[in-house]
Amino acid sequence: MKKYTYTEKKDTRSGFGDGLTELGKTNPNVVALCADLTGSLKMNQFEKENPDRFFQIGIAEANMIGIAAGMTIGGKIPFTGTFANFSTGRVYDQIRQSVAYSGKNVKICASHAGLTLGEDGATHQILEDIGLMKMLPGMTVINTCDYNQTKAATIAIADYDGPVYLRFGRPKVPVFMPTDTPFVIGKAINLTEGSDVTIVATGHLVWEALQAAEQLEANGISAEVINIHTIKPLDEEAILASVAKTGCIVTAEEHNKFGGLGESVARCLAQNNPTPQEFVAVNDSFGESATPEQLMDKYGLNAASIRSAVEKVIKRK
Repeated sequence: MKKYTYTEKKDTRSGFGDGLTELGKTNPNVVALCADLTGSLKMNQFEKENPDRFFQIGIAEANMIGIAAGMTIGGKIPFTGTFANFSTGRVYDQIRQSVAYSGKNVKICASHAGLTLGEDGATHQILEDIGLMKMLPGMTVINTCDYNQTKAATIAIADYDGPVYLRFGRPKVPVFMPTDTPFVIGKAINLTEGSDVTIVATGHLVWEALQAAEQLEANGISAEVINIHTIKPLDEEAILASVAKTGCIVTAEEHNKFGGLGESVARCLAQNNPTPQEFVAVNDSFGESATPEQLMDKYGLNAASIRSAVEKVIKRK
């Protein structure tokens, strides 16, 4: 099995900030809007280098989405930035009406997603945002796994014509994706080949899936790990090709088990090739205040939980 290692940890929000800064140099139509969280979203350098293309809207997220939608009419490519909770739940009506329904070319970029927001607690740890966004017609939903992939995704979505929800996080996590890995919207990345079980993971759970696969290999179980960075449109071809070999699947995500990656995969399987599936996700609850590591352990979003799910699903083949 191919082994993945890392030499450093970096937060995925910095990948967004660095990708946006690069776009500022290469794409004059890219503009950025922020809801009073410039430092948290790592948008400082873009603002410094492009003061006439950066707009500080303040704590007025609904207004930010409306302004961004309007900017697209003039050919601009607006990137909005705030926490995932404020990027989706607080402004869902504006996104639905002014962006999705109108088909506006707005890039909704959301940091501090999921449980790994940590000590800020349940009111800020949105675990239903993927579901909210993927249900909107025409909305592309992307959830990246590390710094390199987040930077590549940020750059790639500028060339995509249509609304995008880009989800990333706060904590420093292993950087393991090669810098030269192409980011293709809607195209999954097969990280390891396997024959006994398919593990499809997204976001912070991709690294945990790789760790689980190594531990499973030591126990004689061959796991195929697929990095699903784009949840909508889902790469159904990659999933179906993998389960045709393995006969069972585990989905892993830092999100509520209702409405996320797992349910999208389940729909794909039900329509094409019914297959035993286990879900590693938050079990229909809100989060709480603790360190990211403590929360991931308590809510079962780690390599150990993935291993347990694999052992369970294999028995169902």
